[in-house]
Amino acid sequence: MTPARRAGLAPAQPTRTGGRAQPRGDRTRDAIIDETVRCINDEGFAAASASHIAERAGVTWGVIQYHFGDRNGLLSAVIAHGYQQFSRAIESVTVPRGPSRPRVEAVVEAAWTAFSSPESRASFEILISARAGRDPARVDELEVLARDMRALSRVLVGGAAGGDRRGAVIGEVLWATLRGLVMAQMLTPQVIDSSEERAVLVDLITDHLDRRTPGDPGSPDTSNPDTSNPDRGNSDRGNS
Repeated sequence: MTPARRAGLAPAQPTRTGGRAQPRGDRTRDAIIDETVRCINDEGFAAASASHIAERAGVTWGVIQYHFGDRNGLLSAVIAHGYQQFSRAIESVTVPRGPSRPRVEAVVEAAWTAFSSPESRASFEILISARAGRDPARVDELEVLARDMRALSRVLVGGAAGGDRRGAVIGEVLWATLRGLVMAQMLTPQVIDSSEERAVLVDLITDHLDRRTPGDPGSPDTSNPDTSNPDRGNSDRGNS
């Protein structure tokens, strides 16, 4: 299923066909996508009209029609481009072996870098702004992003007992937090430094991974008070 279908956008067919290589046309197409990304990040989705994008990109509306069909086709291309960049960044993550903290830091920073890129932020804003017009029966592009975030988080738990569930929970927390930070940035032209918030997220996930629960290998046996508290028995004998 194409990104256009997933987003519920129904673009007109572009005039350009993909039958042969067109390096100059590819450069023009990429330049229009890049300018659309900048327009959305600079001015917001509402400002990204077809005529305004054409003006910013220094092309005519006919050129956009030739490459994308219409505005929906252009926005669908931006979504596809953003997801491609996001997916590549996620797939290239290297998580170190060893203690939890450096592993969590690697995952959080990699996810943030991927999701906060200009392409991902523009795609995210398009998906949110166009949500009311999307067919609910179609696969939601936001859910595709969330799925990739969950998959990234599962590397933190590996094959541990209950790892799938813990990985899914960590993925949801990671996705919700980074989504909120990106949305906060969307509301203001000022650059927001979220390094402290991400550091807290690292603390929370690290604590969750390192905390042992009853029944986990290596956790204390609290079912018998005498074994969980060696002084308890001495105290009881002293009072008898």
